[in-house]
Formats: sequence, structure tokens, C-alpha cells
Amino acid sequence: MKNALLLVALAIIGWQHYAKSSQVKPVEEGGDAQAFVADPPAQSPEEVEPAAQFSCDGRIYCSQMTSCEEAEYFLENCPGVKMDGEGDGVPCERQWCGHR
Repeated sequence: MKNALLLVALAIIGWQHYAKSSQVKPVEEGGDAQAFVADPPAQSPEEVEPAAQFSCDGRIYCSQMTSCEEAEYFLENCPGVKMDGEGDGVPCERQWCGHR
């Protein structure tokens, strides 16, 4: 019974740590916190070119992306991103782009 309670407690602590570390946090540049765009524009993907769907808005981490395409756009077009730890040109391999 003690082992089961210990296992449950460890699972809860682990889940809380995971949830906390995967939250989107604002990026501060020059002392001002920048707001994030929560939802892409209300247009279907067929109506908009892929690059037009995204814009550099201060996000720099993979946990802030919503797709591999978005991460690729940010890596290619936005300064200061931290999404290619291996330096191989493939962003967010663990979260979004590693299953190709």
C-alpha cells in the first residue's frame, strides 16, 4: 500500500512538472513582454499561402509552436529562435518535425 501511494505521489509530481514546463511563456525583449497570437487567422489553409499563415511574433521555443510547418517558418524567417539544437536545419525534432 505504501508503494502504491508513493508511486501515485511521484506520478502527480511528474505530471505537474511536465505541465509547468510545457506552458507557453512570454518572451521579453528590451524589457517589454510581447503578446502571442493564440489562433491563426480565420481562413482555410487553401486560401492562404503557407508563409502568409505565420509571422514572427516573438516566440522562439518549440513548445510555443503548433506545427512543424510553423516551426520551419520561424527557423527560416525569425531572428533569435531556439528550435534547432542539433544545427541540422530541422526544427523541433522531438515535438513536431521528427516523424518525417
